[in-house]
Amino acid sequence: MFKILYLFFFALQCLLCTSSTNAEIINTNVERLLDLSSQLVKTTIKISAEETTGKPITEYVFLVGEPNLSFISLKDDTEKNIQLRKNKELINGEQSYTIIFAKGSPKKSFAIETVSSKNIRPHPEEIEQNDKQLVRYNGRLYVYSKYKTVVQKTNVKLSSANILSHTQVKPYTVGSNKINLGPYEDVEALSEQELVIHYENQTPFLTVNALERTIELSHWGNIAIKEEIQLTHAGAKLKGSFSRYDFQKEGRSDHSAVKSYKTYLPASASGVYYRDTNGNISTSNMNLVRDFIELELRPRFPLFGGWKTKYTLGYNVPSYEYMYNDGNKYQLKMHLIDHIYDNMVIDEAVIKIILPEGCTNVQFSTPYQISRRPNQLVHTYLDTIGRPVVTFSKSNLVESHISDFTLNYSFEKVSLLQEPLLVSGFIYVIFLFTIVLLRLDFSITSHSHKE
Repeated sequence: MFKILYLFFFALQCLLCTSSTNAEIINTNVERLLDLSSQLVKTTIKISAEETTGKPITEYVFLVGEPNLSFISLKDDTEKNIQLRKNKELINGEQSYTIIFAKGSPKKSFAIETVSSKNIRPHPEEIEQNDKQLVRYNGRLYVYSKYKTVVQKTNVKLSSANILSHTQVKPYTVGSNKINLGPYEDVEALSEQELVIHYENQTPFLTVNALERTIELSHWGNIAIKEEIQLTHAGAKLKGSFSRYDFQKEGRSDHSAVKSYKTYLPASASGVYYRDTNGNISTSNMNLVRDFIELELRPRFPLFGGWKTKYTLGYNVPSYEYMYNDGNKYQLKMHLIDHIYDNMVIDEAVIKIILPEGCTNVQFSTPYQISRRPNQLVHTYLDTIGRPVVTFSKSNLVESHISDFTLNYSFEKVSLLQEPLLVSGFIYVIFLFTIVLLRLDFSITSHSHKE
């Protein structure tokens, strides 16, 4: 009898422990803003979560739910030490992140912003010269979550009021260039209801296939920046031949072809040049706008879908705006990448930083993960052992990646005398050689003196 009572209480205790450990987090409210007005998919998801047993929430697993994720950030005004950690393991084939809260409480509210690329595709894939560009977005109707959601809704922003079709799951409303989906109640975890929107999108679908950015430092007061860019119009491809006469006659501002785009340079930029394989391109305008220079770049020909171009953009900036030193210790803070055009996409970027000759103890830090490449040496004029080059790369970049890196190194100021001494020594050798040469007699006849 005692053994039976013991087993009964043991089973009851196990049941209570199991029920407490099985307590789950639920999303009490989810609001998503889905911006499809450009070639990028930008989402802002506001989540209110609650622990059903009243225990404090210390971690929350967020599923991305969008392929080709470029950028993700977490915003919480009520908590400062909140962290976003990428998980190695996939959940149902999806990338996930763990939100770590410094202060645990049964209820949490936060917002997550994401940017993904190449999820809006032209449909049809080919159009004629004067046709409008139609695109299709394939995503999820519900926010893809590991947890059950009590109430959620989605507001979709489009680039045009011309909406050909969209997923119709009631309740929903359509007005101008917006679609409001929901509110939907009692959405199960990992729900995969599809969301398809077919609409007109004439915004530029430009993609930088390759960017090689070179930053060359000089302790004589200048930093030279050069960018070699390969660009492709990734929108609907041009069907048939191109007629420049029809293109100029049409003169539409909402054409899917790209005539020009605006690049932003630092306000102190000077000596700006813009050229391609044929030489300098003069069809560009440069305007100073408060704290930056707006450079309008106009390629030699309009870019239709599938067309490519390659060009080089360079300029100089004063080093005192980006370099700081304390004795022999120096620090450089600059953007990894700059604004090339609105809603830009960069498939692959390679950044090279050429340091002055004689630098040591080089330390490098970036605001996000990059791929370091082996350090190299490059020889320029008046170099002896060569200049160290720090090289790294990053894939799938967008405007949100425009932020500063920090580079620390040591440099003996006496090394600044190397170049002047080399020039002085070279000139001295030339003068010495000239003097010796003028004093030598290379004649083959002898001169005799008569008495």
